[in-house]
Amino acid sequence: MIILKITNAPEVVASKLGKFLESLTPDLLDQAAVENELIKQLVINLKAEGVKGELAAVAGLDLNDGKVEVHEGLKVRKHQQF
Repeated sequence: MIILKITNAPEVVASKLGKFLESLTPDLLDQAAVENELIKQLVINLKAEGVKGELAAVAGLDLNDGKVEVHEGLKVRKHQQF
């Protein structure tokens, strides 16, 4: 299993949409948008390499100092099989 933590979602959104539009969106929305686009692109690339599996964006799970932390309200926000 691979865990990927995106730590610069607001900056990514700002670089794509511009600082003004980024300032109008909450960070949680930025995080979800970046995760959704990343999942889309990863699925495309992994399928092209013949890899089969599943990807999920999970709310309530965090990676801090090499430890996985599970928070209350853990849920799968987005799931895709490929």
